[in-house]
Amino acid sequence: MTAIIRLTQRLPSIRHLTFTSRSGTASGVAWSGQGHGQVEVDSLANAIRFIERGHFLPRGQSREVAFRNVYRWELQPDRLTLYHERRGPENAVRLFDLVADSATTLVSDSPHLCGADTYQGRLSLEEHGFRLEWRIEGPRKDERLVYHYRQASA
Repeated sequence: MTAIIRLTQRLPSIRHLTFTSRSGTASGVAWSGQGHGQVEVDSLANAIRFIERGHFLPRGQSREVAFRNVYRWELQPDRLTLYHERRGPENAVRLFDLVADSATTLVSDSPHLCGADTYQGRLSLEEHGFRLEWRIEGPRKDERLVYHYRQASA
């Protein structure tokens, strides 16, 4: 079974997320910290929507910041296209296509360009979910985000 088929089967059962954000030395935003939250899944005809809500604790701070994201995973036989719906479903931002790199790993086939910044992703299937690692680089950005998505029973 391919990584795309495995991920497609796993997406509807995801309910939890945790993530770590690390800013590198070239970062002008210094947005390091840890987050956690819940995932509400909305199944569409050829896509799965993740509605994420949770809290992020910036490093060195004592107060968490609430967050909300909506990501849409469009399912295709040879790839999954990831969108961020920060401007709504009609104006979703296409982030990148994930293609199989191995039986358990998908990688972005080309970086997403946002101004002078580039976004790339690597997704690894894990026992009870998956790990999605983001790399963001640009004149003021040097960020690494690692998300762990978990199934309801995990």
